[in-house]
Amino acid sequence: MLPLEDITVVSLEQAVAAPFATRQLADLGARVIKVERPEVGDFARSYDRTVKGLSSHFVWLNRSKESLTLDLKQDGPKEVLSRLVERADVFVQNLAPGATERLGFGAKTLRERHPRLIVCDVSGYGSSGPYRDKKAYDLLVQCEGGLVSITGTPETPSKVGISIADMACSMYAYSGILAALLRRGRTSEGATLEVSLFEALGEWMGFPAYFTLYGGKEPPRTGASHAAIAPYGPFECDGELIFLGIQNEREWKRFCEVVLEQPALAGYERFESNSERVENVDALRQAIEGILEQLSSEEAIGRLDEAKIANARMRNIRGFLDHPQLEARDRWREVGSSVGPLRALLPPATMDGTEPVMAPIPSIGGHTGEILAELSYDDGAVTTLRRRRQYKRSPRPCHRGFFTGPGHCNRTAVGPMHASAQRTSRHGNRLLEACLACTGLREAG
Repeated sequence: MLPLEDITVVSLEQAVAAPFATRQLADLGARVIKVERPEVGDFARSYDRTVKGLSSHFVWLNRSKESLTLDLKQDGPKEVLSRLVERADVFVQNLAPGATERLGFGAKTLRERHPRLIVCDVSGYGSSGPYRDKKAYDLLVQCEGGLVSITGTPETPSKVGISIADMACSMYAYSGILAALLRRGRTSEGATLEVSLFEALGEWMGFPAYFTLYGGKEPPRTGASHAAIAPYGPFECDGELIFLGIQNEREWKRFCEVVLEQPALAGYERFESNSERVENVDALRQAIEGILEQLSSEEAIGRLDEAKIANARMRNIRGFLDHPQLEARDRWREVGSSVGPLRALLPPATMDGTEPVMAPIPSIGGHTGEILAELSYDDGAVTTLRRRRQYKRSPRPCHRGFFTGPGHCNRTAVGPMHASAQRTSRHGNRLLEACLACTGLREAG
């Protein structure tokens, strides 16, 4: 049995932060219904077309989900979402601040209606404060959180090469939802969770924060080296970069004896403790590279392994994809998609006796018909949804008139809304929408 196979998640999500959280819930067996805009869908679908025409971000973040398209500016689709939420265990959203409240799906409203529901709001900077409405793209949050100031070379501040703020937020949303489900199992009480990119990244900035708060200075940008540990980082070795890290004095002495074959170096006054080595890092680097440059990378790594000193080669992305460790541990699977099977790595947390869900990546609205049928909408409703973004049921009258079909109304001058509709009826659906608004119909066909 999968841990979350009896859990249903409904998510108004886009981009990275919320989709990564819900995909991890899907990995554990949760049913995740991804609500998207008709025709366009999650805008991450259009980031690029590198995966056989699909977006690399979308492929990564959205396997094993069901896609339902709803135009939530219309009443009919809102009713569909309301009925889904009634059946859900978890509701996740990362729309713009205040958007779900305006739609009638704010956390307070949902929790009042459904006390057992777990609502998770994902935002850039949180639901209050002066940055509440500020756009929060990953790079910008890295800047505001101080990460860019300590990343890169002394000459060039740099962003982290992956969406680190989004991913940090995703992990806390994911773990927060798991904790809320655990609590609900004990108390039957739902929860309202709030997770922001800014505050999640702030947690991950703990080391530089304490270093600055109590050390009196900020960590310098050191490229791939470490601001507080030496030797640590890249070293030239016969024209190739190898990376190593020394964590304590025992390792430093072993490094000097076995790798450098210069045991006396460990006792030099400038290098005898980590603090001295950090203060004299340029001289330290010169001494180390003066020896390593005489070795091939294979020889150097062989000595590092013999001394049990942490080390690595710098691989490019292709080198990672072809990594022998992934092959040896059988980490690759295939998932389905609209363009055929695609390779995907298993989730990093493995559970004995359980294979994580690796189901297909959904097409836009690919599960709309099934979900509507599950909610007892008829076949015509699906066709109408895809054509007009609304739903087909029998019309009901109001005191002003009756709806009789697309582009028609049997009353021609019964109030300002009908009058406005008559002026625009020749151009298509404006009359239909006006009549529905007048009659109070939630669904149309």
